[in-house]
Amino acid sequence: MSETEKLAADKKVGKWFFASLEKKWINWAVPRLPAWLGGNHLTLTTIIWCVLIIVFSYLAQYNIHWIWLVSLSIIAQYITDSLDGALGRYRQAGLLRWGHYMDHFLDYMFLCSILIGYSFLFNDKFNSLFFILAIFGAYIVNSYLYFSATNKFKISYLGIGPTEVRLLFIIINTLLVFFHKTYLVQFLPYVLVFSFLGLCWVVYNAQKEIWEIDQKNNVDKQQ
Repeated sequence: MSETEKLAADKKVGKWFFASLEKKWINWAVPRLPAWLGGNHLTLTTIIWCVLIIVFSYLAQYNIHWIWLVSLSIIAQYITDSLDGALGRYRQAGLLRWGHYMDHFLDYMFLCSILIGYSFLFNDKFNSLFFILAIFGAYIVNSYLYFSATNKFKISYLGIGPTEVRLLFIIINTLLVFFHKTYLVQFLPYVLVFSFLGLCWVVYNAQKEIWEIDQKNNVDKQQ
């Protein structure tokens, strides 16, 4: 892997609503982190947040107010996930490949832990959570296939990035406290449909862009 490819694998592209605000607070926070704390430590804390999300969601079956700690775990994962790569680059830790692999693998596990947690709370007779996981997983697969074809790692779609998705989960958790969970489960099929339509749009645009790259390369070869 060349140096250019290393940098490409380590940098994320895309625009999402909170992107500029995130960049400002990350740039402020990274130089102030203690010397003993490494980017690899922050990456691995996602394992802790995943376990806590599942445990707190299980307990929320019996007392819905445990869901507040699920939201707190989501916020904690957002903080550590936002800072790990930036801290590694700031200190030139040299863990680009390891960080790229572990960070995004654990992001998927984080998504799984949230949906596993919801499975304790929702009587989902249509198995919507399973299909939502499959579709969200398809977005992740698309990101990696798109990266392999374009050398650009895209993490936001239709202006929605990981931050907005986490915020959505926190909003859902808040609604669970104040509204009956059987009422909210009725919206899962709508989430499924809109997620699928969004995926179709994303894949259509991605394949179109990659097609144009191939066509341009073919023209260049013929000249």
